[in-house]
Amino acid sequence: MNAERNAVPDDMAALKEALAAERARGLEIAAELAVARAKASEDSALIAQQKLQIAKLRHQIYGQRSERSSRLIEQLALTFEELEADATEDELSAEQAAASTTTVRGFTRKRAERQTFPEHLPRERVVINPPSECACCGGNRLRKIGEDMTRTLEAVPRQWKVVETVREKFSCRDCEKISQAPAPFHAVARGWAGPSLLAMIMFEKFGQHQPLNRQAARYALEGVPIALSTMADAVGSVCASLEPLLRRVEAHVMAAERLHADDTTVPVLAKGKTDTGRCWIYVRDDRPFGGADPPAAMFYYSRDRRSEHPQAHLAGYAGILQADAYEGYSQLYLAGHRPGPIREAACWVHARRPFFIMADIEENARRKASGKKDIPLSPIAIEMVQRIDALFEIERSINGTSAEERVRVRQALSLPLVEDLQVYMREQLARLSRGHDLAKAFNYILKRWPSFTAFLDDGRICLSNNAAERGLRGIALGRKSWLFCGSDRGGRRAAAMYSLIVTAKMNGIDPQAWLADVLARIASHPAHRLDELLPWKWTLASALSARAA
Repeated sequence: MNAERNAVPDDMAALKEALAAERARGLEIAAELAVARAKASEDSALIAQQKLQIAKLRHQIYGQRSERSSRLIEQLALTFEELEADATEDELSAEQAAASTTTVRGFTRKRAERQTFPEHLPRERVVINPPSECACCGGNRLRKIGEDMTRTLEAVPRQWKVVETVREKFSCRDCEKISQAPAPFHAVARGWAGPSLLAMIMFEKFGQHQPLNRQAARYALEGVPIALSTMADAVGSVCASLEPLLRRVEAHVMAAERLHADDTTVPVLAKGKTDTGRCWIYVRDDRPFGGADPPAAMFYYSRDRRSEHPQAHLAGYAGILQADAYEGYSQLYLAGHRPGPIREAACWVHARRPFFIMADIEENARRKASGKKDIPLSPIAIEMVQRIDALFEIERSINGTSAEERVRVRQALSLPLVEDLQVYMREQLARLSRGHDLAKAFNYILKRWPSFTAFLDDGRICLSNNAAERGLRGIALGRKSWLFCGSDRGGRRAAAMYSLIVTAKMNGIDPQAWLADVLARIASHPAHRLDELLPWKWTLASALSARAA
């Protein structure tokens, strides 16, 4: 039978017919393969989407599931993005392959119902010219019985315009005196840039980490060349204009009952090299213990990490300071601190981190899959991570409640776990050598035991210093874009703008819209009413009404 199937016809017509049949079969196989590939791509994209949604829900409900939960969500989002694009490409390829056959059905992905577009967006109605005659009989007696509408979301490119502000002059016919309206206030000298343009430049530089030279190149491609020196001059003018608001944000932050503190490296340009400066952050966020005061963040810049800098930043502060074990903070906790004592509250995330490194089963699985050497895992470290995670699980259930309620729950649920944890650590420490990594991690906690257990009797204290680390995340990402600060003064300007932009984000408002409105009003705004322009008191509706007035 195989011999009959493989037999080659002798005449030309039969050969052509066999060749055509084989080509058709080849097209069918290719189409079936393309459809199968499209179905597999759809399944992969769906799985990635479900994993991303699950990770987001877990992060929203339970907080950080691990040290890399935020990065995990970003990685899952990137994976879903790529797989979704692959699935669409494979779908189109399957449609093209199926169109060349008569037996293979095309493949169409099942897409979720498209969300309705926001109601506040303007609508543009485009009506296609209707037919002038009937497509069936050719008659022209047509009447409208309905319509079908397809909605498409479109973006209008950035528009540039020159605003010409005219002040007409009038001369009095009686006394010949000239009358003219006063010149308007401008956020920058000579008023070459409007507030919206200034806000865009500032937010792109400090909020989106786009240096001025890249912005200038982009604007030139759009037909609006702006000199780099002109833009830099505007940055200095805007920072000077916003200085009064910055001082009010600083006063608000330093009046907090509890502060989160942290710092990160900032490369700064030096002669023939870059030095390592520091950017310090102090965050006020009373929401975890039910506080009604708005959140805010204050950044400072310094050329080094000497202890004199946090001491100067917090010279007028008294309250609770949540930070890591940096030695520079130790002088702040002394009894004679003025104007009042500062109580140390340690971060359990920092304490958990070295144990997590020695207990990261998932990382070992990834290293094994890539052919790398495994990291030795410690059963003691795994036990420590589980015990500390149990404390965080209790904290998630009381987040946002009053300080009194938090203390009550902690005394009932967290205190027994903390006492058992201390006993467990001392038992394990007695069995380890002094130089063992686990011994160092144990001593880090036990030597600071009062600061680690302070949360048990004070509901204002959190278990972690994540609020400060979240505030510094933008700088860590931005360093890869702007590479370094040009000078110490540039570092201080960046710290000032970070303070305003991060504070605006913490209060849930658009920093660029807020900056545009503030820059349009601050020059003529009464000094005794500047608090009205602070991010937590600003709304878009109030800004529009103020401009209309």
